[in-house]
Amino acid sequence: MKDEEKTVKLLREKGLTLATAESCTGGLIAKRITDVSGSSAVFECGIVSYSNRIKREILGVREKTLEEHGAVSEECAKEMVQGVLKLSGADLAVAVTGIAGPKSDNTDKPVGLVYIAFSDGKNTLVREYRNNFSVDVRNSNRNKTADEAFKIILESLL
Repeated sequence: MKDEEKTVKLLREKGLTLATAESCTGGLIAKRITDVSGSSAVFECGIVSYSNRIKREILGVREKTLEEHGAVSEECAKEMVQGVLKLSGADLAVAVTGIAGPKSDNTDKPVGLVYIAFSDGKNTLVREYRNNFSVDVRNSNRNKTADEAFKIILESLL
């Protein structure tokens, strides 16, 4: 059984809902969840907040956070997950931000740097990943990030 199938099954069993806020994965996590039949019972929404404007205006990421830490940061991921949780009313949320590549953004942050945040409304955790792919860099980074997000969600459900 795929991780997204396990996620939907466990969310249903526990009567919980999930929302996502995605930047570098461009909605891949939401896509994988909604590929599962029955996901409408547990999936509230997915926000693809690719621009900083959407991170600010929709998810409530503070301008100060973006200026001081950047969009690819632990602080931004934390505010993204808290924002989508509040916006959606879901029980759980996951947020991802990072540099998929193949080129970096206009900072000194490396391609493959990713932050994944998870929150249940009471506790929020953020994990940093540093992927280092040499082939199909963009897709590899996006798929690996989605895989890791599902692992974090499943850890919380088990």
